[in-house]
Amino acid sequence: MTAIKPTIVLFDMDNTTIRHVNPRLIGCIEFLDNALYAVTNIFRRKREIVDFSEEPAKRKRLLVHHALHKFRRKEIEQIVEPCPGIYALLTLLKKNNVRLGIVSNGLGKGYGHDVLEKFNLEHFFEIDIFREDVQKSKPHPDPILRAVRAMDGEELCEEDGGVIWYIGDRHKDIKATLAADKILSCKILPFSYGLNAAMAVLQNNVGADHIILNYFDFIARIKPLIEGSSTVETAGQRKASSSAS
Repeated sequence: MTAIKPTIVLFDMDNTTIRHVNPRLIGCIEFLDNALYAVTNIFRRKREIVDFSEEPAKRKRLLVHHALHKFRRKEIEQIVEPCPGIYALLTLLKKNNVRLGIVSNGLGKGYGHDVLEKFNLEHFFEIDIFREDVQKSKPHPDPILRAVRAMDGEELCEEDGGVIWYIGDRHKDIKATLAADKILSCKILPFSYGLNAAMAVLQNNVGADHIILNYFDFIARIKPLIEGSSTVETAGQRKASSSAS
């Protein structure tokens, strides 16, 4: 596989763009998300992926999420912090005209927007999609589809021959990206940041080059691609080339 310079890079937020000082809070939210998704799918005989991206978001009673954020009783910086290397990665991408967006299952009001503003991250992203902006949350592709189409991603990729990347830390991020790829006319590729998503990358035969161990290593790997030509050798190709010589 040959990597292609992305036209757009979308990021999950929790544990991808920022990380929690106390992992128990995000662990609780992730557990609830997964449990609710499992329950809602028990009685579905046919799990069709419906494209909701052209329809307005439904008003949802996100009582647990609202309660967790309402009673956190701590300032933003006491709860979360930027992931190491995220500023350097975002700067590299933006400097080279790669468009950026946030796609998160978390709430925007009272949390996500505050986080982006507090850590001076909001100027990197031209669009942010949060829980209240969608009909279905990840692992459904709805949030990703909305972000891509709001940025005219399909048309832009067709014009410049680029692709879209989605970086996330959970299995559902990989699943949502692969589902979106089946609907979009352009190519969207998942990248894992974290063990949970890395396992999903391997299980779905996406390729080990799509596993991010840390952002500093990732920057070193993609910098020639982002700053230079439209393609770059993957680790597997470099290994094969070395063996041949």
